[in-house]
Amino acid sequence: MSKKGNNAASVLAGLLAGAAAGVVLGMLYAPEEGAETRKKIKTKANDLKDQAVDQYGKVSEKAKEQYQDLSGKVKDQYGNISSQVKETADKVVTSVKDGYDKYKDQAVAATKDVVSDVENELDGMKS
Repeated sequence: MSKKGNNAASVLAGLLAGAAAGVVLGMLYAPEEGAETRKKIKTKANDLKDQAVDQYGKVSEKAKEQYQDLSGKVKDQYGNISSQVKETADKVVTSVKDGYDKYKDQAVAATKDVVSDVENELDGMKS
């Protein structure tokens, strides 16, 4: 989860803890019987637990959505980069092949010229 999400969860947890402490203290100082106070504390604790579960579900769902969004973006970028690398590699291979063919033909022609010149010199020396 992002840092922002962690901060929001921390703030939420702090607020819920503060609210729970306030409710408990308020009930403890209320002029009621112990059984009635304990019943109210239990009810309020259950309410707070339900709120915490709801908030956790919301935060969890948001985290899932952000993960899926980011995951999709990463996959798209990987596909784009992969295609670009393949295209570039194909261009390099084609360029190397073309250069090889060009220089091979030039080397063969130059070699033929040298062989011809050597043969001519040898023929000139025989006579």
